[in-house]
Amino acid sequence: MAKAPVLTPRADDFPRWYQDLITKAELADNGPVRGTMVIRPYGYGLWERMQAEMDARIKETGTQNAYFPLLIPQSYLTREADHVEGFAPELAVVTHGGGKELEEPAVVRPTSEMIINDYFSKWVQSYRDLPLLINQWANVVRWELRPRLFLRTTEFLWQEGHTAHATEEDARAFASHIHRQVYEDFMTNVLAMDVVPGRKTVKERFAGAVNTLTLEGMMGDGKALQMATSHELGQNFAKAFNTSYLSKDGTQELVWQTSWGSTTRMIGALVMMHGDDNGLRVPPRLAQTQVVVLAIKGDEPVLAKVREIGDRLKAAGIRVHVDDRTDTPFGRRAVDWELKGVPVRIEIGPRDLENGTAMVARRIPGGTSQAFGTGGGKEAIAVEDLVRLLPAVLEEDQALLLAQSRERRESRTTEVSTFDEAVEAAVAGGWARIPWATLGEDGEARLAEHGVTVRCLVAEDGSVPSADDAPGNVAVVARAY
Repeated sequence: MAKAPVLTPRADDFPRWYQDLITKAELADNGPVRGTMVIRPYGYGLWERMQAEMDARIKETGTQNAYFPLLIPQSYLTREADHVEGFAPELAVVTHGGGKELEEPAVVRPTSEMIINDYFSKWVQSYRDLPLLINQWANVVRWELRPRLFLRTTEFLWQEGHTAHATEEDARAFASHIHRQVYEDFMTNVLAMDVVPGRKTVKERFAGAVNTLTLEGMMGDGKALQMATSHELGQNFAKAFNTSYLSKDGTQELVWQTSWGSTTRMIGALVMMHGDDNGLRVPPRLAQTQVVVLAIKGDEPVLAKVREIGDRLKAAGIRVHVDDRTDTPFGRRAVDWELKGVPVRIEIGPRDLENGTAMVARRIPGGTSQAFGTGGGKEAIAVEDLVRLLPAVLEEDQALLLAQSRERRESRTTEVSTFDEAVEAAVAGGWARIPWATLGEDGEARLAEHGVTVRCLVAEDGSVPSADDAPGNVAVVARAY
């Protein structure tokens, strides 16, 4: 009888495969309140690596981290009409505290535009106070009707940046810089994710923004996922909160603003874009553990060699974990590390000690390194060569994941010229590119009848359009999470 697979095959049931992987790779569990989640240590370790990489890029822009309260007076949300209308269905409201009804209900933050702008209006007095660049790492709550771990949860973790500028041009340039040099750079060069940068349509724009820039990724089943967004807020919030400054000319002027964010949704994207039927595949630059060294048996010489290799790799700057839990069967441990997607496993047993070699398994199939053969299999490598060879292998596997994600998107994206063709391509599990002039807002509204949306607008050459109605705009159309 054939052995049952550890995970439901993706081709049989992609949503079930996703849930299986989240559980068996020990990334997260459902929380006790519907829609919440408990992020387990391995999953949180991925988030910590994402935080570190993102935080460094954000700080390079001159942005500083701060923290604002979780509870926001309900009256704050009425100050910007589009904003409150956009978030009203998702709000969680606190009406009692300390055993008494509150004089004014407090909203659990769905985002922090309102409370941050209240303080911006106090902190900004002169042109010398600008630009004001603030970011916070926090949790937010949006009451989710159809929760799914990491993708849509009632509470999730994120970073949200908020800035104020003297001119519209400065604000627009900063929103674009975050979009491309922070978010896209991180996703491409660390997460190894091929993403499409574009402009949201008016219908899909962030509530209260005048422009929303997005990065869209194609998951393993062909659906799209919004990865991060950067918004030009114009002066909408500045008017609502009277955030103004005394210019060099001595006139009182309203500031121009941006906001931008990315969330723990990126962990879900990591699973769905890079995972396979054997589990997660973590890009080496992201991996908290790039190499795991496993002792096959509990013999003292084997354990000593495993620890020695671990120390040598760590000294070489490789993030390594030594697995010497020989009271747990080796096969189970190997499967667990494969599920977790650690890029390289090094396995040491008594025979390897005799030969001066280590059995090396690469998690990411398709590599062509002469030293390690093709990825996905096992090969005996001289122990003395490990420190020299592994860095190049990790970089090759990083590039391979990016190439595979790009090939998937390109092969499953169809150029179409009619509404029906766009729907057909999206329903079949791919993306469609259709001229925006052909689709238009009427066509966008009709797409919803088929569970399809315009993910973003791009220029003919793939760049980000300067306007919603710029000549030659192309709509990227897909089903989405």
